Amino acid sequence: MKAVRLFACSAALCLALNAQSDQSTRRLTDQQLRKREAKLRKELYGPYLKWLREDVAYIITEEERKEFVRLRNDSERDQFIEQFWLIRDPTPDTSENEFKEQHYRRIAYANERFGYSSLPGWKTDRGRIYITFGPPDEIKVHSSEIYLRPDTEGGGTTTTYPFEQWYYRSIEGIGLDITIEFVDTTLNGEYHLVGDAPEKKVSPDVFGLPAQSPLRILASREFETLGRYAKLQRPAVPFRELETLVTSTVNDNVLPVKVRADFLRMTDSTVLIPVTVQFDNNDLQFLHRDGVQRATVNLYLRVTSKAGRLVSVQEDVMTMEFPTGTREEQLKRGPMYGKPCCGPLMSPWESLEISVYQKAFYLQPGNYRVNVVAKDATSGNRNNIEQVLEVPRFEPGRLSASNIILADLIETSPSHTGRFFLGDWKVRPRVSGIFRRDERMGFYLQVYEMSADEKTGKPDGSVLYQVIGKGSDKAAFEFSEDISSLPGASSQQVTVAKMLPLASLEPGDYVLKIVVTDRYRNQVLTPTAGFSVR
Repeated sequence: MKAVRLFACSAALCLALNAQSDQSTRRLTDQQLRKREAKLRKELYGPYLKWLREDVAYIITEEERKEFVRLRNDSERDQFIEQFWLIRDPTPDTSENEFKEQHYRRIAYANERFGYSSLPGWKTDRGRIYITFGPPDEIKVHSSEIYLRPDTEGGGTTTTYPFEQWYYRSIEGIGLDITIEFVDTTLNGEYHLVGDAPEKKVSPDVFGLPAQSPLRILASREFETLGRYAKLQRPAVPFRELETLVTSTVNDNVLPVKVRADFLRMTDSTVLIPVTVQFDNNDLQFLHRDGVQRATVNLYLRVTSKAGRLVSVQEDVMTMEFPTGTREEQLKRGPMYGKPCCGPLMSPWESLEISVYQKAFYLQPGNYRVNVVAKDATSGNRNNIEQVLEVPRFEPGRLSASNIILADLIETSPSHTGRFFLGDWKVRPRVSGIFRRDERMGFYLQVYEMSADEKTGKPDGSVLYQVIGKGSDKAAFEFSEDISSLPGASSQQVTVAKMLPLASLEPGDYVLKIVVTDRYRNQVLTPTAGFSVR
């Protein structure tokens, strides 16, 4: 394939180019030069040639490639390969190389998912894009069909070959809102990268076109398309800068960010840890374009064990969008903290004043460390937040509970997909723990291993809710109920999910105390959570 050949330059060609540029080599006779090239080509045969032409074909720079083919023996090549991975290692002081491990995971996925006939997946265009830039944020698959073209492609309808559209919210060095298309013109699963929109058409016959010629529209975008196509061919190291920030101290251009982790039982040996990240929108830089104001934050989350062993790495891009002027107009009318804005552009984690992101990890009980690195893609402001995770052990047959999650949104939803879902409940945490009096504060708690009533089989216990002012021993708010009355309650798990009006509370700091009583065992749990009313 053309794209692959751009990267997988043969060792002989590289050697020839290097020989021409080397002053000492120029003095060699043609016969001596051919012998030297043949000798080096033979030495590169095997694992070294495979490493150069397959393993790192899409991430090695041209300068590094030339340097590698200049090496004279295996010892130098081994040292080069070691240094190649070391300079890309975000944690060089540990035994693991997260970048290397992630790279080979992407190659394995590409070979499993995108190969066809005798061509391995890493050699395909889809494999190359996946290995270089990682999984897309969204994939749209189109079979051979009548295709309704968007205005950017000239409008109207046309018959297309099967094609896929991969959408990336952001690709460093290329831009925001990137859509990459692959088309199968051979109808045998050989999808290749599309250089222009008409390539996916089966025939030139187009129906329902507007008065303006689509060819003229496409021609006006030709240089933009070709420029983006060329950039996609370049080696890339995604989130490399964010990885390096894990081990550094950020002193300048700090991006304010709040992080919290919660702990919920999944099995006897596995705990679910949703890590939630909150930004104040005023701390982000929004770009105004085409009637939309958009902010983009690149995120890198890494979990390591107490001994420093890598456990999990997650990369993501968080994009906040609002119709131009919406935030400013609403904020002038009054505070809207945490209240969703109107309009289809709103992402599920957005509000007028804050933006919230969440990624879940599954860990065994023990001590860990999580690093959350964030960078505003527009302003360049960044931050590295590190927290200790003391993952609890939920013993079978023993009364226990998760921590209390304070939230600005708690609701049931039939979709059960997307961020903020805990079973049947959608719970969006308020990481700051700060609420206004005209809001409702949600709180969510899971209780495990309650005793059951022998007759009804339902959990035999009660729950008391108290809101206590800080420095006071008197409850400002209190009510109780029987646990068996809660929806879906069972002896294995009881879910407490409530929305509490705050209008009756004076501004100040408070503690929410939940008293869970197991009547049969005569055991009591008293989890608490602090919050503030402004």
